[in-house]
Amino acid sequence: MLQSFVVTLRETLEAALIVGIVLSYLAKIKQTQYNKLIFISVGAGILASIIFAFVFTQLASGFEGRNEEIFEGVTMLITVVFLTFMILWMLRNKQISTDLQNKIDVAVKGSYKYGLFILVFIAIFREGIETVLYLWGIDRVNDGINIISALSGIVVAIVLGYIIFRTSLRVNLKVFFNLTSTLLIFFAAGLLAHGVHELQEAGVIPIVTEHVWDINPPVVEEGVFPLLHEKGFIGGFMKDLFGYNGNPSLIEVVSYFLYFIVAFGLWANINRKQRKLAPAP
Repeated sequence: MLQSFVVTLRETLEAALIVGIVLSYLAKIKQTQYNKLIFISVGAGILASIIFAFVFTQLASGFEGRNEEIFEGVTMLITVVFLTFMILWMLRNKQISTDLQNKIDVAVKGSYKYGLFILVFIAIFREGIETVLYLWGIDRVNDGINIISALSGIVVAIVLGYIIFRTSLRVNLKVFFNLTSTLLIFFAAGLLAHGVHELQEAGVIPIVTEHVWDINPPVVEEGVFPLLHEKGFIGGFMKDLFGYNGNPSLIEVVSYFLYFIVAFGLWANINRKQRKLAPAP
């Protein structure tokens, strides 16, 4: 439940902020005649995301047996790379407002209105692709996604983005993106481990040690799971939040913790570089 909400909240708010920045800057430079084009671009980006979701799910449902395991495993690993790049890009490009304004100036001054269309379309479509891939991964790992939770994240993000730009509400976006980035890194680590598990099931990656530990309590009654079982109350929550696995293989464990080292190491490196480039007080 939490995964779906955080993913749609994060992705939708990023898109909403970009659209808000573009519309606000167009109003500032008195070029609101482009507003209609921006809204058309947003609609086109959403439509393209829906088409991508349909095509992707149709493709994913066409595999069976070992081919299905390979497809799911590879797609999960690609999704992890995609999301990691997105997280680090957002952390690295904190001057997104300035960058957008520069691109808008180039498009407006050159009377290149389709440049504005492409700028917004790509931003919306990119967020749509990321959302589709991650929600698909959540669906495969957790045997379903919470639709209400996912839709709630979208609604909250749209409302928050609207309030920010209509009331000049000062929201500490740095804290927001740092927090959601941390959660997404945890989610991605679990998705990576599950992708490795699928490829091990398909025989692509060796198992080495099948179970480093096995703390999945036995099911006492059909449909009734102990608290720490992966489908139990506590175990299910930990699986949703941290990619908990009660009986992981050695390579799953190694990949899970190695991802943390790499992701947080790259994050720390970005912070070091930004501190060096920051002007002296």
